[in-house]
Amino acid sequence: MALNIKPLADRVLIEPAAAETKTASGIIIPDNAKEKPQRGTVIAAGKGTKDEPITVQVGDTVLYGKYAGTELKLEGKDYLIMRESDILAII
Repeated sequence: MALNIKPLADRVLIEPAAAETKTASGIIIPDNAKEKPQRGTVIAAGKGTKDEPITVQVGDTVLYGKYAGTELKLEGKDYLIMRESDILAII
């Protein structure tokens, strides 16, 4: 089922990766101590501006700033919408 949302200009819709539930040594992290994920998958992207075309593509895994973007909930899932300039790297 495809989302019926199209970001405008240089905005990108990202589905954040799931937060870690265990440490490398096997300790379970409680919900209130989990950190916000800083990577996710691009779900939709705008066309860019006339001066700068968009460089990320749908399906790219990206890293973004900790407080970047605006959170929204669509069809029971959490997403972030942010400017492409808030994306730090493509993995």
